[in-house]
Amino acid sequence: MRCEDVIRKLEELSPVSYAESWDNPGLLAGRKDKEIKKIYIALDATTEAIEEAIRVGADMLLTHHPLIFKGIKKVNSDDFVGRRIFRLIQKDICYYAMHTNFDVMGMADAAADVLHLKKREVLEITFEDEIAKEGFGRIGKLSQIMTLDECAAYVKKAFGIEWVKVFGDGDTEIETAAVLPGSGKSMIGAAIAKGADVLITGDIDHHDGIDALERGMAVIDAGHYGLEQIFVSYMEEYIKRELGVLEVSVQQPKSPFRIM
Repeated sequence: MRCEDVIRKLEELSPVSYAESWDNPGLLAGRKDKEIKKIYIALDATTEAIEEAIRVGADMLLTHHPLIFKGIKKVNSDDFVGRRIFRLIQKDICYYAMHTNFDVMGMADAAADVLHLKKREVLEITFEDEIAKEGFGRIGKLSQIMTLDECAAYVKKAFGIEWVKVFGDGDTEIETAAVLPGSGKSMIGAAIAKGADVLITGDIDHHDGIDALERGMAVIDAGHYGLEQIFVSYMEEYIKRELGVLEVSVQQPKSPFRIM
């Protein structure tokens, strides 16, 4: 299957038109006429991920976060980004990223599915027509009322992560939860406005956390990686289902940092 045909199927799921204006999803390296037999899926195009893609004989690397965000004037081995791009081109591996377009059309509902949220709606609408409203995050009802500490334990188990950071009294009752994989501090206001008892997200700093509490909402910070790692398994399942002629190999879950 040619690269352009694979891309067409990926963009049926998450059209690039849903991406934010500052974002850079799409085919970032490689040629559209390349014959694709095997795809390697990872969250980030790290050196480790690229070398593993090469090792398993992948023709395409698929990631959530784009390796290239800003303009690049040079691609050479003097720069760590340039080295990775050069390596991909050298090995004739097509590199495709699905970022904020997947956040809107894929990640948001996937995270809500993991938490079994009911009566869900979009947390922040970024696209609307006569048929649907789409956007970042989801808000809905938990399957049952639980304390904040119970909710934190539920999030850990549901996403298979070792830790969460919690802002709020552990005995506070939680019924309505908002979830936004990735960095969610910009969505605190939206979650409060929609009546969330807790926002489940990543990258919440000290001031944003305590300010959210002052405004009556708890926060569970499950980490940027902790929530977005579902991209890998989601896309593995999608490609196997929709592009069954292709082989798929995935990066095994591994947090990029340790808490000691």
